[in-house]
Amino acid sequence: MERDDWKGLPLGQETEYEFNYNPALLQPIPRAISRAHLGLGDSLPFAGVDEWWGFELSWLNPKGVPQVAVGRFTFPHSSPAMVESKSFKLYLNSLNQTQFADWETVRGMLQRDLSAAAGGPVSVALYGVEDAALAVQKPQGFCLDQLDIEARQYQPDASLLKLAPAGGEVAEQLYSHLLRSNCPVTGQPDWATVCIDYRGPALDREALLAYVISFREHQDFHEHCVERIFCDLQKLATFGELTVCARYTRRGGLDINPLRTTGKNMGLPPRFARQ
Repeated sequence: MERDDWKGLPLGQETEYEFNYNPALLQPIPRAISRAHLGLGDSLPFAGVDEWWGFELSWLNPKGVPQVAVGRFTFPHSSPAMVESKSFKLYLNSLNQTQFADWETVRGMLQRDLSAAAGGPVSVALYGVEDAALAVQKPQGFCLDQLDIEARQYQPDASLLKLAPAGGEVAEQLYSHLLRSNCPVTGQPDWATVCIDYRGPALDREALLAYVISFREHQDFHEHCVERIFCDLQKLATFGELTVCARYTRRGGLDINPLRTTGKNMGLPPRFARQ
């Protein structure tokens, strides 16, 4: 399905790379555009964050020596806007030939500029490229991908979801590496590991895997794919707790990792091998 909502964004257009600091490159995208397709208004059924990691982050110190870092940028789910990913990349690229006094100056500048673009407080952390925070781990819980199912639906279909027969109440963590969606502007594929942590009526695991696979030809941004999954599950049953997060693979030095939850824990799982 083609979306006209995103016409005019930098994605898919020829651009000139700037090498000196330019915060005007950042392009906000109102979250309300995709949320309207889910019937969501101002009162949202979830809390959460979007955690971005930037691996192509460099600038010059006062002596002109390049500095390299990895950035973690945490956007609140409640911010009025996301930041369009290509504009984010162009903005980070604009730092390359700009001198800054120290790392803290860069961190504070990034936090200020991204918060202004998103319309809400964005937290920023910078890591050295050998920092332990970049280590990866295996997802926790049961991997759905080992299940033997047939899949024929490749557009999101909430009717695929169902509860396990006589499944009772459970608390479990499920995950799949088979989530694939597509950029609504360029059509490029986006790959992710999706994790579902819940307490309540047991989900039918085979049905859940078929539902995850059904996103394979869907066009939307990472954040709203996770919101769709969360909302579809919440409509299926009443859960005591429900958290859906996805760690998407990197493109252009950036990866985007949305989390939506009914709980208070906003921490994403550790980075996985594909990140």
